Amino acid sequence: MTAEDRWLLPEGIEEILPPAAGRMERLRRELLDLYESWGYELVIPPLIEFLESLLTGAGNDLELQTFKLTDQLSGRMMGVRADMTPQVARIDAHLLKRSGPVRLCYMGTVLRTRADGFGGSRSPYQAGVELYGHRGHESDLEVLMLMLETLQAVGIGAVHLDLGHVAVFRALIRQAGLDREREGLLFEALQRKALPEIRQQLAVWALPMPCEQALLALAELNGGPEVLDEADLRLAAAGEDVRDALATLRRLMAALLRRWPELPVHIDLAELRGYHYHTGVLFAAYAPGQGQAVAQGGRYDEIAQVFGRARPATGFSTDLATLLRLAPAAAVTAHGIYAPSVEDAALERRVAKLRNRGERVIRALPGAEAVPETLGCDRLLVRRDGEWDVLPLPTRSAHE
Repeated sequence: MTAEDRWLLPEGIEEILPPAAGRMERLRRELLDLYESWGYELVIPPLIEFLESLLTGAGNDLELQTFKLTDQLSGRMMGVRADMTPQVARIDAHLLKRSGPVRLCYMGTVLRTRADGFGGSRSPYQAGVELYGHRGHESDLEVLMLMLETLQAVGIGAVHLDLGHVAVFRALIRQAGLDREREGLLFEALQRKALPEIRQQLAVWALPMPCEQALLALAELNGGPEVLDEADLRLAAAGEDVRDALATLRRLMAALLRRWPELPVHIDLAELRGYHYHTGVLFAAYAPGQGQAVAQGGRYDEIAQVFGRARPATGFSTDLATLLRLAPAAAVTAHGIYAPSVEDAALERRVAKLRNRGERVIRALPGAEAVPETLGCDRLLVRRDGEWDVLPLPTRSAHE
């Protein structure tokens, strides 16, 4: 490594500098206040855990994304968290052990071996909420509404929503009696909407005609809310689990459109993101010009069974750095007070009072020249008639 390369960061690892870092911290505080107003309590999971805990249950899908290392104290394998959701599920099941619904939120950096949907970063600043202990669509709706409120609070208003339900695919797979290998082949083909390939596979497998038609329909059942009407017809013989899933999507749609009547919603019954992780409703929000979801979530019941306490669960997560990048640029205005470098008890008291009131006060340093404007100051502390007064910065001429 040359001297010029020593300051390079690994690919996909970013740092946030002023003033963006200040904007992110303000956003973090604003979102925590929002989540608290909905009844969500903050938890702070550890950055690193024993691997068995991180990759148990729903965490298995994260194995390839997890950095692993050996604990020098115990000799056991540890992992750096690649997603905080399994950690929060462990906290709910094993540590809190509350009865009834529990609402938790979290914010913090996660680390991944490869970049994924969070804007190409391997170190996203993940924020999210989880609601445990309730199976009804009402908890899915609450989390979904809070996800939209999050994007609105950031200023990302022009989003569209994707909705799906993995129970439809799971039920059809059971009815068709497909083994794991064939299920995997069909799953991959559905994600690519590869209709010719799907038709060929189904024909080779010689499934009963109702099963073949239902599975083929999944690749075509995507579009606006009217897709649910078509699904009712084409999947009429698919059984109670499918009917229940479609009814849940209808209830979510109706409630969403009452609160967000202009929200574009896309239904996709072949959307199986996190298929081995989720158990019910899936949702993702997309912003104009973004190929990846800016926020996503869904239902993942029984995630904490491996921790000794099975709990229904639903939640969403997003990356604050991505939201910050997509948010409207904030106008940068100077707002601070520049105080001189003199030893004066009255000045010290005045500075302390101003800071206690929430003012930003920057003290000059002896021998260091500084232009107050470059430090974000729009006022000066000036001594007049024995008192320290706050005055506007004098206007500089164009020639200064």
